[in-house]
Amino acid sequence: MPRLFACICALACLATGALAAPPTPEDQIETILFGSCIRPARPQPIWDAVAPRKPDVVLLLGDNVYADTPDMLKMRGDYAQLDAVEGLTALREDAALLMTWDDHDFGKNDAGREFPMRAQAQQVFLDFLGVAKDDPRRAREGVYHAESFGPAGRRVQFIMLDTRYHRSPLAERGSGHTRDPDGFPGRYQPTDDPNQAVLGEAQWAWLAKQLAQPADVRTISSSIQVVAEDHGYETWANFPKERLRLLTLIRDSGARGVVFVSGDRHRAEISVLDPARAAPGSAIDVGYPIIDVTSSSITNSAGRFQNEVNRHRWGSQFSQNHLGIIEIDWDARTLVLEIVDEAGRAVVRTHV
Repeated sequence: MPRLFACICALACLATGALAAPPTPEDQIETILFGSCIRPARPQPIWDAVAPRKPDVVLLLGDNVYADTPDMLKMRGDYAQLDAVEGLTALREDAALLMTWDDHDFGKNDAGREFPMRAQAQQVFLDFLGVAKDDPRRAREGVYHAESFGPAGRRVQFIMLDTRYHRSPLAERGSGHTRDPDGFPGRYQPTDDPNQAVLGEAQWAWLAKQLAQPADVRTISSSIQVVAEDHGYETWANFPKERLRLLTLIRDSGARGVVFVSGDRHRAEISVLDPARAAPGSAIDVGYPIIDVTSSSITNSAGRFQNEVNRHRWGSQFSQNHLGIIEIDWDARTLVLEIVDEAGRAVVRTHV
């Protein structure tokens, strides 16, 4: 059905003389759509609601399916369901689709390098994307990837991190933690393990090379939040030395225009890192504000307000289904960052 639907759309474009196609590396990018957390069998009216915005690039940030399995046949079936989502299929006719994964499409809730089927799950992930058998992603450990679009002076780089394949185990709070007046703490806490890891050494070296590439706007997709550090669920702040390494690399590389986009949390928010308020030894000033726009989720948001603390949050959280949008005004050299609801209405919005 989705492929038939796509063919009908393509024929309609031919009839009007305007054949749709995803952007080429030379094309200027103006509208970026991003989100996470999809149960493909659930209704997804939001794709049709955002279609009039005509996104150039769609970023899926993880939990793209809820496979949670070491059974690769089941996982392939879950991706087949995602491939049958007509609204997303229609957007892919015009937009480039870039993806990373999180725990549920990686294969196990909150898992990292201890998941024994990670190499096999990677190949299923790449098969869904149609990645060629000789593509470097087939041979590396992890699904990290980067692409750039646009001419010099208006170039956008998309860096898709893999925060699962090499990530070391999380440190649990234990059974003694209780509800806090400032919000219910999750089960994890920052680790002091000197061997803590999120990306793995090969991916760190790759990221350094990517940040050396020329770009005017850079989105770095991280399946887990980079800036928020108070909620006690999965976040880079659980690995303070690794977060400090990430920020130090951005500063020392001289890379400008970095904006993080993240998922995982089943709610949306915009966080702006204030190093003076961060946990000691986990953050530095990179020379400009580090923004993390969290868009989670498309089909299964929290659905209720929770008093969840985030010392870095700008504005408020949104706990219904949604997507994130970045609009680039190249003439004004500004970005508009939005969270939009299932009707396509902006519910959180700011300019940078």
